Amino acid sequence: MPRQMNIGGKGPRGGAYERPKASSASVLRRLWGYLNKYKALMAAAVIMSLTSNLLALYGPKLSGYAVDALSGGTGAVDFDSVFYYARLMIAFYLVSSVLSYALAAIMVHLARNVVYSMRRDIFEHLMKLPVRFFDNNQAGDIISVLSYDIDTVSASLANDLVQMLTSVVTVIGSFFMMLSISPRLILVFCVTIPISVVFTKYRSKRVRPLFRKRSINLGLLNGFAEEMTGGLRTIKAYGREEYFQEQFELRNRDACDANYAADAFASATGPAVNFINNFSLALVSMFGALLYMAGSISLGNVSSFVLYSRKFSGPINEFSNIVSELQSALAAAERVFRLLDEPLEKPDVEDAEELQDVKGDVELRDVHFGYGEEDVLKGFDLKVGHGQVAAIVGPTGAGKTTVINLLMRFYDPEKGSISIDGKEIRGLTRRSLRKAYSMVLQDTWLFTGTVYENLAYGKEGVSLEDVQAAARAAHIDSFIRSLPKGYDTVLKDGGQNISKGQRQLLTIARAMLLDAPMLILDEATSNVDTTTEQSIQAAMLKLMEGRTCFVIAHRLSTIQNADIIAVLRDGKVAEQGTHEELMRKGGYYSELYKAQFDTADAMEAAAG
Repeated sequence: MPRQMNIGGKGPRGGAYERPKASSASVLRRLWGYLNKYKALMAAAVIMSLTSNLLALYGPKLSGYAVDALSGGTGAVDFDSVFYYARLMIAFYLVSSVLSYALAAIMVHLARNVVYSMRRDIFEHLMKLPVRFFDNNQAGDIISVLSYDIDTVSASLANDLVQMLTSVVTVIGSFFMMLSISPRLILVFCVTIPISVVFTKYRSKRVRPLFRKRSINLGLLNGFAEEMTGGLRTIKAYGREEYFQEQFELRNRDACDANYAADAFASATGPAVNFINNFSLALVSMFGALLYMAGSISLGNVSSFVLYSRKFSGPINEFSNIVSELQSALAAAERVFRLLDEPLEKPDVEDAEELQDVKGDVELRDVHFGYGEEDVLKGFDLKVGHGQVAAIVGPTGAGKTTVINLLMRFYDPEKGSISIDGKEIRGLTRRSLRKAYSMVLQDTWLFTGTVYENLAYGKEGVSLEDVQAAARAAHIDSFIRSLPKGYDTVLKDGGQNISKGQRQLLTIARAMLLDAPMLILDEATSNVDTTTEQSIQAAMLKLMEGRTCFVIAHRLSTIQNADIIAVLRDGKVAEQGTHEELMRKGGYYSELYKAQFDTADAMEAAAG
């Protein structure tokens, strides 16, 4: 089942490091940290919001003057005054609208800048996270944070922030306008406003967990979809389409139900608050009429007060909807900041030295390591001299790839030591350590770009001639030249437009191009057929010349010439020696080797 980005899960030793939910105040403070980078835009937005709303707020006052001009005490209608106030109203509202448009444009630009900064920070942070994080969290869920959650924050900044600014200015301005007209009528709001505030606050506390759950379920759905689309060929090959369709339906239903629950609960807040505000309008109209009949207020002032009461209560109603949308944005922002708060890969020690002039003498002594409650390696020992080829074999799950992870310092051993040329690797900079290795892994990785870019990206300033020479050595040059644009052909979607074997040969050529003193081959020819594998053996041997090499291979026929073969069982080296020495011992390696050839002979006989 897809893992949820909680963000954490379990550490290498199984210890939980999930963090408590962040408060709204802390999330808003961190959002403000991004907004504060653009002070000029924020200042312009505030000025435009104030000016636009103040101009709009004076409209009802002018309307009241026009009404009084229509119902003058002399009985004569002062049309000049009516038209004068009407022209002023049109001018004020027109300028207000233009400023509102400019404000919206500024806020969209501001939101774009903030989202750009957030996405950049997240991606930079992802590049610095330890491998453990990616082992514990699903790619689809991380992508959901980068896309959906940040888009939700962007929409809130572009729309909700403008509405909040407008609402605050309108409510405060309307209050003082009503106060200047009739302080007694304002008493109506002393009853209705507290009811609206308490109700909105109660609903906002209830809705945020629903939006948080919506984001989580969407992340799970994206993660599942990403995983299934990646394995679609296998699903079809095993005829499991209906099963995974059912599994998708379950996650899709959970995501839709969570979305419905959040939106339904949030949307119910607006109508309730709107009813309270309309009730206050009815009270204002009733008491305003009584005051007019008593001669305490003019008809124009009653008209203006009613308009201001609409302006006063309208934003409060809108604010309840904004609060619901804001809760969605806060839940999304919380996931963004939780990702940004993930602990980075431990920094190099203060006096870490650069690994230079590498000979390639590697030694692992009494190494212990585990991903969960139990150790995978339990006192692993291996010594490899300069230029030697060390093959690590063993059953599935024995810890072969774990050894590679430790050599590259993707993880650090919990006990024991690993040294290169007599230097403990924890005292070296990770960058210099990792640059000392070339790697060819079972899981090939290519990016969307030209063939040349994919081969040359590991080495700066490499020429096309050097790339072509490496491709010839890997027996992939003729295939590349057969492509429509040769070395300028674009590999789409990580090389999905070429076969797995061809992708593997490209990664082998890439490793050949990188002049590193040590080499790691983790099932490097697993996706290459036997004939092709034999044809590149000479090139592989040339690649390994003078380099310390670590080879993981299930096909034992490919490691017969290794200087050291370490048989890994139960977390320790059970047997060690050359191929001939281990075969003479008649131990586990010998049994494994014979079993592979017996299987191969049986398959050949069946085929014959």
